[in-house]
Amino acid sequence: MSQKKRVVITGLGVVAPNGLNINEFETALRSGTSGIRKWEGLEELNFKCQIGGRPAITQEYKDEHLPQFIAKKLRNNAVIYACLSGLEAWKDSGLQLDSNQQRRSGIIFGSGAMALDEFIGANIDMLNQGQHRKVGSRSVPESMSSGAAAFLNGILGLQGRILSNSSACITGSEAILQGFEMIQSGKMDRMLCGSTEGDGQYIWGGFDAMRVLCSDANDNPTYGSRPMSASSSGFVPSGGSGALVLESLEIAQARGAEIYAEILGGEVNSGGQQNGGSMTAQNPEAVVDCIKTTMNNAGIKSTEIDLISGHLTSTKGDPYEIKNWSNALGLSKEEMPYINSTKSMIGHCVAGAGSIELVAGVLQLSKSFIHPNLNLEEIHPDILGIVDQKKIPKATIEKDINIILKANFGFGDLNCCIALKKFDN
Repeated sequence: MSQKKRVVITGLGVVAPNGLNINEFETALRSGTSGIRKWEGLEELNFKCQIGGRPAITQEYKDEHLPQFIAKKLRNNAVIYACLSGLEAWKDSGLQLDSNQQRRSGIIFGSGAMALDEFIGANIDMLNQGQHRKVGSRSVPESMSSGAAAFLNGILGLQGRILSNSSACITGSEAILQGFEMIQSGKMDRMLCGSTEGDGQYIWGGFDAMRVLCSDANDNPTYGSRPMSASSSGFVPSGGSGALVLESLEIAQARGAEIYAEILGGEVNSGGQQNGGSMTAQNPEAVVDCIKTTMNNAGIKSTEIDLISGHLTSTKGDPYEIKNWSNALGLSKEEMPYINSTKSMIGHCVAGAGSIELVAGVLQLSKSFIHPNLNLEEIHPDILGIVDQKKIPKATIEKDINIILKANFGFGDLNCCIALKKFDN
């Protein structure tokens, strides 16, 4: 039986509400800068939540960073975000666009409600008016679930496995874990992995109808997303994309690549929508099992974990998530690792959340800092009973960290957890 390969991260790319590239994103994480804004038009549409996160991409930015066909012709924000983040990660990894030896390089790029991105509004109007020929030939590839991966590979021209996944809020972290498993098993040498989500009324309307969005910060948008707070009132929706280049250690070292971090292992499971689990809630036993199995697969102990990058959406579920972490790690209040949630700055990017938050985790590992949790004037009392408040930072901590556990939990009672480690030869 062949030995499992070590898998490392050699490239990062991001398009987030508070940063359009890695440098901007790192600066925003360190400074605790929110990307949440008031959205014009949502009040007129009777949305209770009128705030959200949207990457501030201009036509000039697209013209500078994307091939002209993508920059000028495409209208789907989710596809554009994916192409920007994926291309940045590829270039950040030191890889070329004109290489011919890409048979063992591939893509796994997930998405959420691709067909509900804002570009669909004009198409619906034309279809309802019987003008379907005006919709255009690109409407299908732009709205299909595999569209992000397909358009991205149209730029890169990779010849390995080109896949798309869609698993609600775990989509991004699941994509990275699937890429890790392909490389670890020797089936692929290199994978560009990530996820994307669009934004706007067609995606957010259903969540607003469910009454799960923040509705008490329309006049103070940056205060809306407050994970772990006693006053959390719902999540703030947003869009964006994250991308990571994964390679086997031997391949990365052979070409002299810079290595950001190593992936030690992970796990995906489901609670089966039983024992407290449902379409919208997690089975706590399955969450605990997912975290424990991740540690076992990664070969680490709970006492070695320096930081938990939680799902922590700014809803009533946050205290339950922290309780699950505590049960899985089996640590006392004082022993619990630091905990933060990138959503306090960017909101919840749904299918794009896991990949963006993993990029944030890798940056914290490689650059030795822990980003703050915003809007935490009063931590939820149930959380304070489990974690020392000093471990829930309200300001950036400059600190060398070695191991991060990143988790996401999604509709359908789905769970994903990944262990990242600072690279050590």
